[in-house]
Amino acid sequence: MKLIIINGPNLNLLGKREPEIYGTQGFEQYLQEAKSRFTNANIDYYQSNVEGELINKLHQVGFSYDGIILNAGGYTHTSVALSDAIAAIETPVLEVHISNIYAREEFRHKNVISKECIGMISGLGLIGYDLAINYFLSKK
Repeated sequence: MKLIIINGPNLNLLGKREPEIYGTQGFEQYLQEAKSRFTNANIDYYQSNVEGELINKLHQVGFSYDGIILNAGGYTHTSVALSDAIAAIETPVLEVHISNIYAREEFRHKNVISKECIGMISGLGLIGYDLAINYFLSKK
């Protein structure tokens, strides 16, 4: 099974940025551990702070992967273009958020990409990515 995790803005700072919200583990460490746990999946990873680069990556992988796990970060709340990109591709996209976006600031309660995703996992920390991987593996 070919999966890709796509992380959006500021997620390159995991482990350093607001550890009380996002934890102390960096994503690269998490990814190495996940790859060792999920040996029956080929897991690629991409991160960008740039909206257009995220859209380009979705276009690139959206017809050849079995699943996309997307944490769009702050673009979740603002990017109609990202929502349109998800709608335009064939590969199913499962949305993941490390924090519970609905228990945070009110502006984070607006989500413009969820309607194009097959589901959302929010507020469970990095374990949310594991759950997303397991979801796709269960659909084999």
